[in-house]
Amino acid sequence: MCGIAGYFSRQGSDPAMQVMLTLYAQQHRGQESCGIAASDGNHINIYKSMGYVKEAFTDERLQMLKGTAAIGHARYPTRGASLLSNSQPYVIETLSGPIYAIASNGDVVNYNEVADELRVKGVHFSSKNDGELLGRFIVYHHEREGMGVTDAIKLLMKRVKGAYSAVFLTRDTLYAFRDINGFRPMLIGAVNDDIAVASESCSMDILRATDVREVAPGEIIIITPKTELSISHSQQMLIPREAPRKTHCIFELVYFARPDSYQFDEYVYDVRHKLGARLAAYDDFDADVVVPVPDSANFIAMGYAAAKNVPFNMGLIRNHYVGRTFIRPDQYSRDESVRQKFNPLKDFFTDKKVVMVDDSIVRGTTIRKLVRMVKGAGAKEVHLRIGSPPVIGSCYYGIDTPNRNELIANNMSIEAIQDYLGADSLKYLTIEDLRACVKTADNFCYACFNGEYPIPVETAAAGLK
Repeated sequence: MCGIAGYFSRQGSDPAMQVMLTLYAQQHRGQESCGIAASDGNHINIYKSMGYVKEAFTDERLQMLKGTAAIGHARYPTRGASLLSNSQPYVIETLSGPIYAIASNGDVVNYNEVADELRVKGVHFSSKNDGELLGRFIVYHHEREGMGVTDAIKLLMKRVKGAYSAVFLTRDTLYAFRDINGFRPMLIGAVNDDIAVASESCSMDILRATDVREVAPGEIIIITPKTELSISHSQQMLIPREAPRKTHCIFELVYFARPDSYQFDEYVYDVRHKLGARLAAYDDFDADVVVPVPDSANFIAMGYAAAKNVPFNMGLIRNHYVGRTFIRPDQYSRDESVRQKFNPLKDFFTDKKVVMVDDSIVRGTTIRKLVRMVKGAGAKEVHLRIGSPPVIGSCYYGIDTPNRNELIANNMSIEAIQDYLGADSLKYLTIEDLRACVKTADNFCYACFNGEYPIPVETAAAGLK
């Protein structure tokens, strides 16, 4: 998933500080590592660290990143091991020194094919990360083939398949571009005379950005000191492309995005509220209480409770100093996080018929422990309601579900899942009702729910993470 950021200063502000604030607001998108690269007009300086943004970027470290433009990244690992060498941004050195950097969100599905072609031409890689591939592709065609950077990005869009919302930094220019399908979100906005780029609108809010708009699929934005401030209408910033239909990731609205973000022409909290209302129509009984699995299911549970006129309560308390369980890089750390992350309110569940609402079930390990926890706290019945369809397909576009064998719904019937989880009943939202909760249903990718991949699975399988 990952969170990316870019900032171009034209009024003497501190771009590294602004990028740090942007990443901090997007910490939910990636908690494994983070980094910022800044250009001083001659060279690009970088600092990367494992762990959280605020821990990594102290005032002292930010002072080392002075300049006029900066990019940043908060990593959620999909391709490449959980190592600092796979963290972003990537700085690419030439004979002139470190003068290029890139940060990207998504997954390249023909990674091996494109990387092998570059290796034959003498390009060397220091990691197995998609972001480095994109950067080296651009720099090779710019430095060795004599293309302008914009033309190199256009060629990349034709040659590289998959999901990528990326920021590319040179000594004096910031480029922002997005794959032609628009899988992952990307926004641009103005901060007085400066220009900011981010994955989610919640981070634009913390910068007090105005004129915020989505970077269109297949669009390349070129930001220099001369770039027009009217970014919402500037034609010189738009590189027209013939693109297929949009295939935004529906899972962004279900789980990944912060509820206060505006994404893919939707208010995230509003979509989740609708998911819950749709779920409520599936039941003909009244529970004593509706309880969400916090935090991504909060608004789904609110929608359910409002539609059924049943009390809503935060019966499970989440420790917010433990990161998001699903995006942990391995099963052991996911299991440990569940035990540390949730605690039931004492005496709250005793003799209650509980509807417990979650956004999705991927592996089933978290929700199984939570059902046991709630029943152990005295609940009479626990009925699970899931605000999305069963996850049956691996994602090749930026989510860590590379192996179908890890997906519980790909291996069990709904009845078997219910028994495995220990729930008294289990109901998922249908794809038809999920589609009904967004304005332009045909503009989304539902591959994880229906196995219909916008980029053919055969192509994607070659770049399996």
